[in-house]
Amino acid sequence: MDIDSRSTIRVTCAPGLTEILKTEIEELGYRVKTSDRTGVEIWGSRRDAMRLNLHLRTAFHVLYLFKEFKSKTPDKLYRRVVAHPWEEMISPDGYVSVMSRVDTPAIDNSTFASLKVKDAIVDRIQEKCGRRPDAGPRRDRFVVNLHWVKDLCRLYLNTSGVKLANRGYRRLPHAAPMQETLAAGVVLTTGYDGTRSFVNPMCGSGTLAIEAALIASRRPPGLLRGNFGFMHELGFDDDAWQALRGEARALRAKAAPAPIVASDVDERAIEAARKNAETAGVHHLIDFRACDFADTPIPEEKGVVVFNPAYGERMGEVRELEETYGRIGDFLKQKCAGCTGYVFTGNPELAKKVGLRAERRTPFFNARIECRLLRYDLYEGTRKNRS
Repeated sequence: MDIDSRSTIRVTCAPGLTEILKTEIEELGYRVKTSDRTGVEIWGSRRDAMRLNLHLRTAFHVLYLFKEFKSKTPDKLYRRVVAHPWEEMISPDGYVSVMSRVDTPAIDNSTFASLKVKDAIVDRIQEKCGRRPDAGPRRDRFVVNLHWVKDLCRLYLNTSGVKLANRGYRRLPHAAPMQETLAAGVVLTTGYDGTRSFVNPMCGSGTLAIEAALIASRRPPGLLRGNFGFMHELGFDDDAWQALRGEARALRAKAAPAPIVASDVDERAIEAARKNAETAGVHHLIDFRACDFADTPIPEEKGVVVFNPAYGERMGEVRELEETYGRIGDFLKQKCAGCTGYVFTGNPELAKKVGLRAERRTPFFNARIECRLLRYDLYEGTRKNRS
């Protein structure tokens, strides 16, 4: 395996995160070829793919294109896949998983497409090696992604394996936790970089505050994980990987960031958040408080205040939440002057109860729910006096 051989790399993400992901990739020094609703494409090597897995905060998977061909039938798909030298990529004692996305008249079932690719892989290795690797749904070993659009088939090595959203620190999730990549996207959208304070009332299991701490300390999230898909390809270059990890560790900030405060009225949530922060290695950067959100202390160093309240999908009744959103507005107006306030919600009617005019409404998706990150500029005194 030549880790410096270059090809198309597709980096996938959740809808709504493409522009943030594009910025992340460009800041790492790469030029984006194309982007769409769920991903970004660049030109790079397997070494670049390893580096992207280490550093990206809003990505799901890093896919390295290694084969493409035309196919109009499942049988031709099988023949083209079985001709590839899989014995040079996968150990016969290994484990392979196939993920497919199809948009072709040749087939209407991505599961069947995955099965054809899996059969071709293991049949080829059986023929060449006399034994075959195991195969199944687990994503923590060697993973192949098939994209079949019209008559064009693309085979990618999924260098991530398990989603990059699974950082590994959230051992104790609380009610309705926000996915790590979405949380990172929200924090990055606020412009937070650790030079100003970050306050997260109603923190739940602490994901927003932990992602903020990772950003502030410039700690690449991939350092938290010990397993990626690329590690299970034959010829994996561990020396190159360790060198990339060393470069990533050297980027970590030496000075502590401005204060990060996370609060929740539920003591069990705070306990879970503390444990998760300890696992992430950032517990010393976060001031956790068990209190009503209205009692959350605001540091003298004014910064951002981010709320992620329930919006009627999993917790509470809408009528009760109307009062909560009203109290959030009161807290922002009365205690957060000089800060920039944010409310992340999937319920536009409840958002109106905040009682403040949003300066910006940034769209996101939390699973299938269309959400907005609402920004409120909280002036000290009146806006007229500031102008």
